[in-house]
Amino acid sequence: MLKIYLYPILAFLISLPIGFIVKLIFKNRLSYFNQKFNLGLPPKTINSFSNICFFWVILLGIHISISIAEVPVKFQHIIETTNKLLIILFIITLAWISSKIIVTILNFYIQQKTDLPPKVSILEIVIKVLILFVGFILILDTLKINITPFITSLGIAGLAVGLALQDTLSNFFAGLHILMTKQIKPGDYISLEGGFEGFVEDITWRNTVIRTLPNNLIIVPNSKIASSIVTNYFLPDKELAILVQVGVSYDSDLEKVERVTIEVANEVMKEVPGGVPDFEPFIRYHTFGDFSINFTVVLRVKSYTDRYAVIHEFIKRLHKRYKEEGIKIPFPIRTIYLKQ
Repeated sequence: MLKIYLYPILAFLISLPIGFIVKLIFKNRLSYFNQKFNLGLPPKTINSFSNICFFWVILLGIHISISIAEVPVKFQHIIETTNKLLIILFIITLAWISSKIIVTILNFYIQQKTDLPPKVSILEIVIKVLILFVGFILILDTLKINITPFITSLGIAGLAVGLALQDTLSNFFAGLHILMTKQIKPGDYISLEGGFEGFVEDITWRNTVIRTLPNNLIIVPNSKIASSIVTNYFLPDKELAILVQVGVSYDSDLEKVERVTIEVANEVMKEVPGGVPDFEPFIRYHTFGDFSINFTVVLRVKSYTDRYAVIHEFIKRLHKRYKEEGIKIPFPIRTIYLKQ
């Protein structure tokens, strides 16, 4: 009687402090590695992993308890069912924690070794689905369910689902293609052929999320992105040239206009945040207009969104300097001759 009840209960009770100790050790070591290698794990995730370790020790304690208990033969099926349930719980938690760990390692690798930012939704979804599918197959095997007919049925069902979800699958694989080619990635500033532009916030399994400068979100299907003409202002480099069109009066001294304009442009490049200080601005005359000689001023900024502040300040300073130097910026004039 003692062996039937006392030893199993004792084994389970011993597993409680052991599980608590294992939890503390795992939490401390994981926190240490997280800080040392800058894995970026939040405290909530570390606590979740530690609680899983405690749960596993409790499952082991329950398994040992029912294994050493002398149970009548008529109750053996209950013991077998309980053991299978323990294994299923272990597989579920193992699949969950494995997906978390692999996603964390992937994010760390992406952050350290590639230009992609961490937490790309579509990659996380693919990893989690694959791991959970493997866990599901293991659970079927634990329950002694023949998986061959299941896999065959799954193939047929997959074909039917694939035909029914052509658009969804097209968006999914288009999203993978976008990420793998690295032509567009979260954080880039892009412009679509329809006139929409903004920062890429995320690339999910179905959509690409773009945040515009007015802080609105544009949701674009991945297949549309893949088939559209897209301008990426962050490739091959974030720095880019900006062209400002200017016109001066026909009475102007063009040598003086060029000198004054370049002086102002150099000031803007060095003083305005977003300008490239070591870039030498230049101008090119190109047109004899109806009422002005027109030219282009070439400046350079660190990123696409810096162009607004740089152009704003350049126009203000150039207008002020032209007034001081007596350089006229003409406006449209029409001369009408009346025949008597």
